[in-house]
Amino acid sequence: MKSIQHLKPLLNSFVEKAPAGCACAVYHQNERVFEDYVGYADLETKKPITPDTIYRIYSMSKVVTCVAALMLFERGLFLLEDPLEEYLPEFKNPQVYRESLNEEISITPAANSIRVKDLFTMTSGLTYEGEGSETERQVKKMMRTLHREGTFSVRTFSKELAKVPLAFDPGTEWRYGLSHDVLGALIEEVSGKSFGQFLQEEIFQPLSMDDTFFKIPDDKKERLCSLYDWKETGILEKNIKMDKEYQPGSMFESGGGGLLSTLNDYSRFARMLANGGTLDGERIIGRKTIDLLSMNQLQQEQVPTFNWEHLKGYGYGLGVRVMTNPALAGSNSSVGEFGWSGLAGTWVMVDPKEQLSAVYMQQLFPHFETYTQPRLRSVIYGAL
Repeated sequence: MKSIQHLKPLLNSFVEKAPAGCACAVYHQNERVFEDYVGYADLETKKPITPDTIYRIYSMSKVVTCVAALMLFERGLFLLEDPLEEYLPEFKNPQVYRESLNEEISITPAANSIRVKDLFTMTSGLTYEGEGSETERQVKKMMRTLHREGTFSVRTFSKELAKVPLAFDPGTEWRYGLSHDVLGALIEEVSGKSFGQFLQEEIFQPLSMDDTFFKIPDDKKERLCSLYDWKETGILEKNIKMDKEYQPGSMFESGGGGLLSTLNDYSRFARMLANGGTLDGERIIGRKTIDLLSMNQLQQEQVPTFNWEHLKGYGYGLGVRVMTNPALAGSNSSVGEFGWSGLAGTWVMVDPKEQLSAVYMQQLFPHFETYTQPRLRSVIYGAL
């Protein structure tokens, strides 16, 4: 792979328009072919982005959670087609909110149980909080109550969420939501360890990911990148409202969005996946299981609801976007390229065929991912 000469000016252009700073690393066939840090981790103090900078990776936590759960699948501790209630009994006899043509809402039993696979594929009927459906509104109330009562565990969260009727019959639609947070509860149940302990012992320690965690230690707080709200080009406002869960007093470990990490740490995780499950002699997960993770899992009836415009040409695997149609995506990447992104604009891409991985970090609301990510992908693949 030749030097990715166009990536540095691209990162510079991002910082000119939006984030205070950003960083990117690319590995090909286990060799680092690009790494750069642009701009500031904190605008006010002019602290630069460096290899030590720690980022909120939000939904890039989901890829870690799904890999962790699949490690337990490889040990025969559950099957993907198993009903979730066999492990988390609070999900027995799920109910569904149904809306009639005249917009009357009723609650009736679900047509079937949530399968473990439905958690991975976001087809469970569980949603995020919001205003788009009665389920979203009730999840919002539930989360407010949990936060008001103080810190709560993954298992407490799962039991409270299970009381909220689903948005649809499990398996019938794709809906982005709290499914991977419930996977954290499943991991606790079948492993006999806390979710964070399992990740630490089974993934972070073997991969020497020393700066990846749910709670930021006091001696590393200075390294946390500032998060900014974009007002207009050249005007950023610091956002300090989002960091409560990262403090040592908080118990909740969100598999859907709670991890902090560095560019180097997450690059090690991505390289492991690109290398077929191993890195520096440490095997984390099997090559064939990565094949399963990165295989489009959406059934015909679920496809219409997987409709995010910037994921055109992608399907959805066991917790990751999966490239299925480069022509439709307007992309020069491989069929089978996979990954995900985070709320503040972080992004990971893995291509086992090319043994290629890339990680991009920034901390900005809104994230402008529909602008940055396709350009990063085009430039990286253009160097092959």
